[in-house]
Amino acid sequence: MLALTVIASSWTHVLRPQTVGLVSIVATAQLMGRISPSASEAKQTYPTSVINGLPFNKYTWLVTHNSFSIVDAPPLPGVQRLTFYNQEDSVTNQLRNGARGLMLDMYDFENDIWLCHSFRGQCYNFTAFEPAINTLKEVEAFLTENPSEIVTIIIEDYVHTPKGLTKLFTDADLAKYWFPVSKMPKKGEDWPTVTDMVQENHRLLVFTSVASKEADEGIAYQWRYMVENEPGDGGVVEGSCPNRKESKPLNSKSASLFLQNYFPTFPVEAETCKDHSAPLAEMVGTCYKAAGNSMPNFLAVNFYMRSDGGGVFDAVDRMNGQTMCGCSTVTACQVCPHYNLKVHCFDYIFQFSCLVTFFEFITLCYVVFLCGILQAGAPFGSCKNVAVSNRTPATNTMGSFSGSVQQLSGSSSTVHFPNLFVFLLVSFSIDRALVMSKINIYLGVDS
Repeated sequence: MLALTVIASSWTHVLRPQTVGLVSIVATAQLMGRISPSASEAKQTYPTSVINGLPFNKYTWLVTHNSFSIVDAPPLPGVQRLTFYNQEDSVTNQLRNGARGLMLDMYDFENDIWLCHSFRGQCYNFTAFEPAINTLKEVEAFLTENPSEIVTIIIEDYVHTPKGLTKLFTDADLAKYWFPVSKMPKKGEDWPTVTDMVQENHRLLVFTSVASKEADEGIAYQWRYMVENEPGDGGVVEGSCPNRKESKPLNSKSASLFLQNYFPTFPVEAETCKDHSAPLAEMVGTCYKAAGNSMPNFLAVNFYMRSDGGGVFDAVDRMNGQTMCGCSTVTACQVCPHYNLKVHCFDYIFQFSCLVTFFEFITLCYVVFLCGILQAGAPFGSCKNVAVSNRTPATNTMGSFSGSVQQLSGSSSTVHFPNLFVFLLVSFSIDRALVMSKINIYLGVDS
């Protein structure tokens, strides 16, 4: 939504359309900011390439805010576009570069559904970008070309045409990837694993801002399944992370997804490089605490490629590292290469709570011991030594996180006891073949 607002006011205090001149001023500032961009570019580490098979809500995904509002997008013939811009490259490139969430504003316009960056629920020729089906066909092409990827679309919905969105997604040939509302967790439970979602081809999650469309069209009402902080200027105030008015409190346990908005009301490209450096790290830490020490699952930003350091890519890598294994970055997560498991002995013991014998206790600890050996001398625990990234300035340490980190098993921290493992293994004569057979039974690995 293009909110014509007074800076520092809420998104609901919309000015009269006559203030459209303000848009021209800000748009000019955006163009001026593009003359000599100084931001560095980086690439994201895909979290599922490090640890795959976790529930969908155990990862953090990059989201582009107003993904369609692209600076070089041509206006309608004979029309001077007067609106804000939020991105610099095509939706296809956004997806190829690591974005896995798209925020799209959809309106009824010219007897069709269009993407518009507009205001007061109305699309105008000077705020229109393109028919929504064009962008959705880019999504369909990406999902077809990348059969293991999952994309989330968050719609700011101003479509009043009955069944309009249903027809739109069907015409874009996206119904085949649709994640059904009936399978979405309603009470804050974990989502299906990414592995299951890929196997079942439920690789497109779609959320709408209109509650009635969940019953009418089978499109999930966004704030039933996720909490969200305030968008715009309210979401970038240092030390503060309030929830959006439509959202439940950020620390609510009745929704298992968390969307963090991190973009100002008026986007200016030249300012983004600074915003995507140390301030981003600090705001992630602030929202993490506001959500009861839960890491956001979606990080929504403008001009995602811009920063003075690692930027949003580095931030997402660090967020995934914290959630997935308690490490400083996702690339430091230690994984057993044979079983594709995190090295968390006590996590696995808790997961297999039905175990009743001491032998089985030893067996599970041996899994961890074996993984450590298979890592060619890597230290015990969930983190491996990695070189300090040169993408990130020294000030951008994400050090503002505190408290326990949610783990897959519910354990709040990682405990390392290599001496205990060795003691147990040495103190009891365990036949290695028997141990391995037990491990394979528990993990479902063919012997």
